[in-house]
Amino acid sequence: MYTLRVPPLVRRIVHIDMDAFYASIEQRDDPFLRGKPVAVGGDPAARGVVAAASYEARTFGVRSAMAMATAVRLCAPLIIVPPDFAKYHQVSQQIFGIFRDVTPLVEPLSLDEAYLDVTENAWGEPLAVNIARRLKQRIRTETGLTASAGVAPNKFLAKIASGWQKPNGLTVIPPERVEAFLEQLPIEALWGVGPVTAGKLKSTGIKRLLDIREVDPDRLHQLVGSLADWLRMLSYGIDDRPVEPDRPARSSSSERTYAVDLVDVATMRTEVERMARAAAAWLERHDLFARTVTVKVRYADFTTATRNGSRRPPTRDADDVARRALILLARTEAGVRPVRLLGVGVHNLSESDRRDGPDARASGLLPFDGSD
Repeated sequence: MYTLRVPPLVRRIVHIDMDAFYASIEQRDDPFLRGKPVAVGGDPAARGVVAAASYEARTFGVRSAMAMATAVRLCAPLIIVPPDFAKYHQVSQQIFGIFRDVTPLVEPLSLDEAYLDVTENAWGEPLAVNIARRLKQRIRTETGLTASAGVAPNKFLAKIASGWQKPNGLTVIPPERVEAFLEQLPIEALWGVGPVTAGKLKSTGIKRLLDIREVDPDRLHQLVGSLADWLRMLSYGIDDRPVEPDRPARSSSSERTYAVDLVDVATMRTEVERMARAAAAWLERHDLFARTVTVKVRYADFTTATRNGSRRPPTRDADDVARRALILLARTEAGVRPVRLLGVGVHNLSESDRRDGPDARASGLLPFDGSD
């Protein structure tokens, strides 16, 4: 029998998402770009990727994470601007300063979006919608940029609401209208449901968010595994996760797409080792240790393989991280198949390098296990 968990209080959560952040900054700073289709990203001839697209470019179908060569085919008048991340970070800090003027409970999701818990706030404002309006206005006045905001009793609903009327939108979901709002949502709106999971659910007739409620719990577990209970909670609009300010880093990764496919395994090993040592340096700078190393390989036909392995105790030793990454690379078809992208990441981070748990203390290092 499934029992719903009821959150202990009704919070007032605001989710703010800047509109086409990188592209909007470039249009703000260069009058020539205003009103024109703009993509921030890399050179299409060097397999560049779109980091952000202006709304004028989006009308042509240009989207972030799209290959820039594809973006140019979709939008002939597209203007490509190389990214200036130092500038974007500076603007982001300005915006987050505005957020923290109203509440210390600010949870960053990226440079351009965050959750704010305004249940209690420095402005003494009882209505979250008024706080959202004031924040949007301050952002516009002080940065020249627009933001979209969602206001709701929890993080799940607030995030959906912020994207409801983009750009420059404001959508409010008060507690008494949660059920009516949920009735409008497709299954893809559920947190954690990507294209593959959505396809599985739709193949069994689960097309709307509310359809989740009618599925037998055992059947739902068969379809989505450990996500089942979480998705059922969200289908009722229940999400009692608190806003977590200054969340510690949970992972770090880097990847590179190559202008020419790599075919020499020695070159691939050199690249993976370089990335692994950079990841170890990142751990050192942040005084963290990693238990899991991940290697990502994208072949010339765009299929992607990911290998990861974990061991205890966690490490930040550059030689160890590099060795583990190279073991994982050897468990792919790199060198047999041409490779267009390589990446290395470190995950399961901790502030200590101690062995976790009695088994690890008794037996020393656990075997390093590379898997999909």
